Amino acid sequence: MNSETPLAERLRPKSLDQYVGQQQLVGEGSVLRNAISSGQLPSLILWGPPGTGKTTLANIISETMNRPFFNLSAINSGVKDVRDVITKAKEKGLFSKQGKPILFIDEIHRFSKSQQDSLLGAVEKGIVTLIGATTENPSFEVISALLSRCQVYILKSLEKEHLESLLEKGRLELEQDTGKKISFSETEAMLRFSGGDARKLLNNLELVVNSSSTKKVVVTNDMVMERLQNSLSMYDKNGENHYDVISAFIKSMRGSDPNAAIYWLARMIEGGEDPKFIARRMLILASEDIGAANPTALVLANSCFQAIAVIGYPEAEIILSQTAVYLANSAKSNATYLAIKIAKGLVQKTGDLPVPLSLRNAPTKLMEQIGYGKEYKYSHDGNGNFVNQEFLPDEISGQRLYEPQTNPRELADRERLKRLWKEKYGY
Repeated sequence: MNSETPLAERLRPKSLDQYVGQQQLVGEGSVLRNAISSGQLPSLILWGPPGTGKTTLANIISETMNRPFFNLSAINSGVKDVRDVITKAKEKGLFSKQGKPILFIDEIHRFSKSQQDSLLGAVEKGIVTLIGATTENPSFEVISALLSRCQVYILKSLEKEHLESLLEKGRLELEQDTGKKISFSETEAMLRFSGGDARKLLNNLELVVNSSSTKKVVVTNDMVMERLQNSLSMYDKNGENHYDVISAFIKSMRGSDPNAAIYWLARMIEGGEDPKFIARRMLILASEDIGAANPTALVLANSCFQAIAVIGYPEAEIILSQTAVYLANSAKSNATYLAIKIAKGLVQKTGDLPVPLSLRNAPTKLMEQIGYGKEYKYSHDGNGNFVNQEFLPDEISGQRLYEPQTNPRELADRERLKRLWKEKYGY
């Protein structure tokens, strides 16, 4: 391939054996690999961060199965484009012995409802096998009728070993292309700047090597930092900086800095970011980082999400700004986030402990006779609507999972829990 082609494109794998990472999907004996081998491939959605191999995998599937392949980008395709390509796929399928054509749609989450509706008939009737690629949760962005007809496969960010393997392949390719002798003194910065994105990693490597005028290039962390920080791209909702900016936005609100939050919000708005993407991230932050310190934050964030879906730009930016400032100014707590993590760890450790008899439902006479619900005390019959009784399995009685933090609301929660439960949970 011409050396003018970006390094990531030159090194794009051509077969499953060359494919790096995602062994849970394409490793020997995996569900997807078996479907490809058997020729019984369902329509599917590939969901994962940028640079994890979604487009590459779609191309490999087509090549491996020797199917006709049609490609659409949701960014610049309309309903007419969808219908035209379905017509071509239908004609190709009628006169081809290769099997059902594959229709690959990149960034399928950017398709409108009407565009997604135009795919339904072709998928339903088996005219095409749809492969959609998305960086967004398909549960939010793909209409339920289409999603129900597809299998969803999740791709993960590449691990360190995968990225180092790609760096070595990139080094060898660049040595051949440039005639330079390339080595790595350090790789930490290169891996960190990639964010688990194979395409970003290889293109950054090419940029660093090409920016050096010497015939012997020793890649160091300082060199990577200097070269890449001087060439960071402007925000692009379809580009690699997309996730860096949303990360800065979230961390600014988490860090109680409304000024920084508004700046990063403006960067996204000016870049044409989908307002639903921004609002959804604020909705998550309202629960994960504010939680019990200010439950109203979740209500406001949810109202923001509902409002911008109705209004859209330009007015939506006012609602996004109001919500971002409110969340940044709010007291913070991750107590409920930590509590569910700890509780899940306890469940994994202790297994399915039996529900105490007093808490069990007794819908039949027999269950009532053997003690289901017998010792249960109705909380509203007690003083202050509280009765001291056991709600956990005996094996973990007294186990504290929720740790109130030091904001005013949770300090009040701690005092109330201490008053109700005395020494039981150690509050």
